[in-house]
Amino acid sequence: MATLRRGLPRTPGGDAWPPAGVVASDALASADAASGDERSVAVDSAAPSAPAAGGSLSAASVVTSVGEDVAPKAAEQATTVSASADRLREGSGAAAGGSPLRRGLPRVSGGEPWPPAGVAVPGGAASVPAPVVQTDAARTAEAPQASSSAPAATPAAPAASAPDLPSAERATAPGTSLRRGLPRVAGGDPWPPAGSVRASAAPAAVSEVLEQAAAALPSAEPATAEPATTAAATSAAASAVARRPDVSAPLPFTRTVWNGSAPRRVSAEPAPSKLSPTWPQAIGGLFAAAGLAVLAGAGIAIVRAFLSLPFMQDFLTTYPGEYHLPAGAPVGLPAWIGWQHFFNVFLMTLIIRSGLRVRSEKRPTAFWTPRGNPKGKISLTLWFHQGLDLLWILNGVVFIVLLFVTGQWMRLVPTSWEVFPNALSAALQYVSFDWPTENGWVNYNSLQQLAYFTVVFLAAPVAIATGFRMSGLWPKKAEGLSKAYPIEVARALHFPTMLFFVAFIVVHVALVLLTGMLRNLNHMFAAQDAVTWTGFWVFLLSLAVIAGGWIAARPLVLAPIAKLFGQVSGR
Repeated sequence: MATLRRGLPRTPGGDAWPPAGVVASDALASADAASGDERSVAVDSAAPSAPAAGGSLSAASVVTSVGEDVAPKAAEQATTVSASADRLREGSGAAAGGSPLRRGLPRVSGGEPWPPAGVAVPGGAASVPAPVVQTDAARTAEAPQASSSAPAATPAAPAASAPDLPSAERATAPGTSLRRGLPRVAGGDPWPPAGSVRASAAPAAVSEVLEQAAAALPSAEPATAEPATTAAATSAAASAVARRPDVSAPLPFTRTVWNGSAPRRVSAEPAPSKLSPTWPQAIGGLFAAAGLAVLAGAGIAIVRAFLSLPFMQDFLTTYPGEYHLPAGAPVGLPAWIGWQHFFNVFLMTLIIRSGLRVRSEKRPTAFWTPRGNPKGKISLTLWFHQGLDLLWILNGVVFIVLLFVTGQWMRLVPTSWEVFPNALSAALQYVSFDWPTENGWVNYNSLQQLAYFTVVFLAAPVAIATGFRMSGLWPKKAEGLSKAYPIEVARALHFPTMLFFVAFIVVHVALVLLTGMLRNLNHMFAAQDAVTWTGFWVFLLSLAVIAGGWIAARPLVLAPIAKLFGQVSGR
C-alpha cells in the first residue's frame, strides 16, 4: 500500500487534505460491491489531477442532494468515490467500452505518465453526469474557498442515477428551479433534468460532512455505512464553481487609427502650452505691469527730489560720476577693439543658445565621438557648445593681451578709490533720468568701468572655470582635485553666470541706444568719434551675421564641421 500525497486544505485554516496516514488499500475497492439500493449516486470518473503515486483520488467527484441526514452518510460516499477511482485505474473504463484517455505528464517527479495505462472515458448514457444541487451553505463558502478547492472539485455522476433522486424531494425541496441548458450527449435531453432545484442546507452540515469524509477514508469500512439517500455537500463541491467577472461585454477602448485600407495613427490633441496665459492671467499681468510702472514713476520722482537737496547737490559736484585717468592713458578706441567686441558678441550669442539647448535636450539627434576615444562620446550640441567656449576663451586671451600691451587696460581697471562714490553718483543720475555726460571716447564713467571690469576680469573667469570642470577636458584621475572642486559647485555657478551675462547685454545695448546711439555705435563699430551713420550700418551688418549663425547652428550644418575633428553618428 502507498501513502496518499497530501494537498491543499479543504477549509480555510484547516489541515492538508487527505488526513495524514491515508493509504490506497484494497478495502477501498470493496465498496464497489455495495448494492445500488444502498447508494443514491455513484461516481464513475476520477479527477484527472489525482496523483500518480499510489493511484488514489486527490479530490473525489461529489454529488449533492437535499436531505436532513447529510452528515451520517458522508463516509460511504467518500469510499464510493475512492472505489470508483480504483476501478478507473485498473482499466475498468476501457473494458466498459469507453475510449482510452490520452496519457500526459507524470504527477510526481520521476513517476509514470498520468493517467495510468488503460483508463478510459465510459461511453453511452453512463457518462452523463447527474444533476448538481447547490446548497445555500455551499454558495456561502464558495467565494473564500474557490482558490484552494476549485482544482479538485469535479462533480460528475452517471445519468442513470439521476432518476434515483426521489422526485418528491426534488419537487418539495426549498429553493428555485435550476435553469436547463444543453444536453450532455448528442440527442439527449436538456441538462439538468426537469425539476432539479437549488436547495437550502444548514451551514453546519458542510463541516460535519467534511469531518465524516476524512474519517471514512482511513477506516475503509464502506459496508457498515448507511445507504446514501442524500449527497455529501462538502467544501470541495461548494467551491467547484467560482464566481467570475462578466466578460460578455467588450472592454472600452479609444480608437487610434483611421478607418480604411491605409490606417494612420491619430495624434492626440496637443496639450495647452504653459506659456500661453489664460484671460485671468493676462489681465493679472497687465495689472502687475501697470503697478510696476507706477512704482517706477514713484521711484524716479523720489530720487529726483532727493538729488535736489543741498547736500546731494554738493555730492554731485564733488563726484560727478567719473574720475580722471592716470597720465599717459590712451585716448580713443582702436579698430582691434571693435573687431574683438564683434567676435565676443557673436560667440556669446551662440554659446548662450547652445547652452540652453544642452540643458533642455532630452534625446539628442546626433552624437560626436573623438578619434581614438570611444568613451568620450557626447551629443553634437554639447560638442558645439564646448567648441564655441574654446573660441571664446581664445578671443578673450587675445583681448586681454592687447589691453595691457596698448595701455587700454586703464579704461577698464579702476585706478582710484574714487571709483565707488562716482559709481553711486552715476547710478543715481541714471535712475533720475538726468543722465551723466557721455564721453566714452576719452573715459568711461565709474559705473561703466566697474561693470566692464566685472564682466572681463570676474564673470568671464568664473564661466571658464565652471565650464572646464563640467567638460570632458577635466582630468578624470585627479581625485584630490575633483574632491576639492566638486562638479556640483560648478553646476551651481555656471548657469547663474550665464544669466548675469544676459542681463548685462540687455542693459548695455539699451544704454548704447538711449545715450547717443549714432555716436556710441561709431565708437564701437567704426572706430571714430563722430555723429554719422557709418557705425549704425556696420552694426546692422553684424546683427545679420549673428542671425545667420543662430539659424545655421543645427545638426545639418554642424555635422560636416564636426566630422573634421571626430566621428558623427545618429546614436
